[in-house]
Amino acid sequence: MNTMAVSTAMTSGSVHLVSARQQSLSVAQLRVLWVAIIFAIVAAAAILRIGYLGFSDVGTRATSFAEALLPPRGELTDRHGVPLARAFPAYALWYNPKALGDPADPLVKSPQEVAQRLAQIFPGLDVDRTVRKLEAGRATYLRRRVMPEDANKVQSIGELALELPEETDRHYPQGSMGAHVLGYVNNEGQGRVGMEQVLNDRLVDASLRGEPVPLSIDMRAQGALEDELRAGMLATNAKGAAGIVLDVDTGEVMALASLPEFDPNKVRSEDLVLSEEQVKRGETPASFNRVTNQVYELGSTFKPLTVAAAIDAGTVRDFGRRYNARPLEVGRFEITDSHFLGNHLNVPETLIHSSNTVTARIADELGAEKMRQTMIDLGMSERPYIELPARGHPIWPGNNWPRLRNMTVSYGHGIAVTPLHLASAYAAMVNGGVWRPATLRKVEAGAAPKGRRVFKASTSSRMRQLLRMIAVYGTGKNADAPGFRVGGKTGSAEKPGSGGYRKTSLVSTFAAAFPMDKPRYVVIAMLDEPKGTTASSFQRTAAWNAAPIVGRLVPRIGPVLGVRPDMSRDIDMSDLEPLLPGARR
Repeated sequence: MNTMAVSTAMTSGSVHLVSARQQSLSVAQLRVLWVAIIFAIVAAAAILRIGYLGFSDVGTRATSFAEALLPPRGELTDRHGVPLARAFPAYALWYNPKALGDPADPLVKSPQEVAQRLAQIFPGLDVDRTVRKLEAGRATYLRRRVMPEDANKVQSIGELALELPEETDRHYPQGSMGAHVLGYVNNEGQGRVGMEQVLNDRLVDASLRGEPVPLSIDMRAQGALEDELRAGMLATNAKGAAGIVLDVDTGEVMALASLPEFDPNKVRSEDLVLSEEQVKRGETPASFNRVTNQVYELGSTFKPLTVAAAIDAGTVRDFGRRYNARPLEVGRFEITDSHFLGNHLNVPETLIHSSNTVTARIADELGAEKMRQTMIDLGMSERPYIELPARGHPIWPGNNWPRLRNMTVSYGHGIAVTPLHLASAYAAMVNGGVWRPATLRKVEAGAAPKGRRVFKASTSSRMRQLLRMIAVYGTGKNADAPGFRVGGKTGSAEKPGSGGYRKTSLVSTFAAAFPMDKPRYVVIAMLDEPKGTTASSFQRTAAWNAAPIVGRLVPRIGPVLGVRPDMSRDIDMSDLEPLLPGARR
């Protein structure tokens, strides 16, 4: 009995133990299951999140990757894709006197020794100035635009205070060419002066800076214009020069030059601001744009505009009519010519010989209101139309022109405008009579602005004849490039001063267009205060200094701009040539 009890107790204990183990195993399995379920939920959530972020961020990541490959500032090119301004990474040489933790003793070597070592790497370095910077103990730039190989040489000096931070540099591959068109980028990365300033937001826009911005200029024409202007300026000891080549049908500026120029790669403080003595001498900084910002009385170049206005109004109909060419008295003033041209002149003779007196009489018959409105229609009363920020305000005679003012404006006195004003006006005079704003942006085919009509097409046709006659028979002979059918007008105006006009200071200008049988381009060449030298036969007038510049320039730019010389063609002047006694070609 006792044995059976023991046996039963042992069996009961075994069953209870097995039951407890099974219960523990079930609990463990349940816990594992819950852990697996929780892990699966977390893993699924993570996978879903990763997938969501991947798909939602793909555009942002692609954009960021693309932006990393783009230059920090967009590229400028000429109309044919020639690079004019590019950004690239470069190093700068920065002096940090706190690099060693002891500003009182920032260098291992002496400042003189460090400066000498730097001068061996950078031959143009000013040693004395560098020593002063190192001794001053202030953080400062010692040099910008350090090439990688030179950066390695600087590091070999072993001075921790000489740091080489990586920066973005703006490079102008053409040097100073087109400087007044392009402008420059300052140390803060902001465009200044030229199209760098105008297009600054566009050039730094991450979504746009991968696409180069083509300008209207042709660097081949730009180089030729600067070259000929510089030669003319140096040959006559002029203080400055300006020129422009303008497409008469679109308003595109093919070339624009102002001399003296500056180098946008190395802009100096004196290029931007003059000393008091330089200001007193009447000098202007090299960054000053004489084409768009400086206003001048451009003299006799206005005479064709006056004649065109009179033809358009019907005041001039008979080109054989002979006008009184003797001195003209208006109140207490007298209008005269530079020399005796005859007692009577017709319209072709007036322009060919550049008569002030006859032009004034034609303007008097036209009337001040019509003359004034023509000048307004040609944009002469407002700042010149172009994208550049530097645009000079003309010296405008006002709303009511007395008789004398109307007469003086007719031959380019009493009104001061920029050479760009004149170029746009001449374009309207020869292109069929439509004025269009000038632009430095490339205009796509068929996208030229409509413009506004100023002259009748018949008036424009007649003016093309008259301008050609000036180059063949008159004061513009030195601009007549064989085969290019150049037409234009000289202008030699005394500069105003404190006591009136200064007879020894002239602005000499030649305003031209070619080819006159089908005008494509206007060319303006201007010299500021040229001197009579051997090169100009000791003459200071435009016929001897500005006109020859155009005569040399046109054969250089014509072929590259699509105008080839053709000796077999010319504009028909047969109905006007008989009005010139003894005219022979």
